[in-house]
Amino acid sequence: MGLPVIPPYALPTQAELPTPRAPWRPQAGRLALLVHDMQRYFLRPYTADAAPLAPAIANIARLLEHCRALEVPVFYTAQHGNQDRRDRGLQADLWGPGMSALPEHEAIVAELAPRAGEHVLVKHRYSAFQRSNLETLMRVRGRDQLLVTGVYAHIGCTATVAEAFQRDIEPFIAADAVADFSREDHQGALRWIARTCGMPMTTDALLEALQ
Repeated sequence: MGLPVIPPYALPTQAELPTPRAPWRPQAGRLALLVHDMQRYFLRPYTADAAPLAPAIANIARLLEHCRALEVPVFYTAQHGNQDRRDRGLQADLWGPGMSALPEHEAIVAELAPRAGEHVLVKHRYSAFQRSNLETLMRVRGRDQLLVTGVYAHIGCTATVAEAFQRDIEPFIAADAVADFSREDHQGALRWIARTCGMPMTTDALLEALQ
């Protein structure tokens, strides 16, 4: 129970990305960016200065800078510490009590800190859409594409991508701006998304498409 220790592994390259079924291309006027669960608690299992975490954070920072310059709306998810067992639900059976209400658990890493006007959604379940107003906030801003970054690729990131698809929001996942328990889990998440509901793209490809 609880999070595993995550050994370093190399992030996927453009040549390693699966071919997606979807034909979508990201457009700055339609896109919203999601920074998913980049809290200290969830990043503790990684070696801080090694792949996948260090380059993933750097790539999220690049995407944040570019999206902010293009006035692409930015959203974050973050769990609260000391969750009541009744509110935590079945997640407690798989992952234990979760984080404590302490800055060293709850804080989003400084390199990716939210700015004024950017929404930090309280995270309740794997998908960022569950018990949140993410879809409403996107729709009122005329956004029907979502770019997902963060952790963990095969859990909350994949669940969010799948739910976006089911809400007719075109989802993208930044393949080298997410991290996971292992390279196998990471690649497996990208393969499943590409086959069923979304578009894996590298940070470089996303930046080029959004110029």
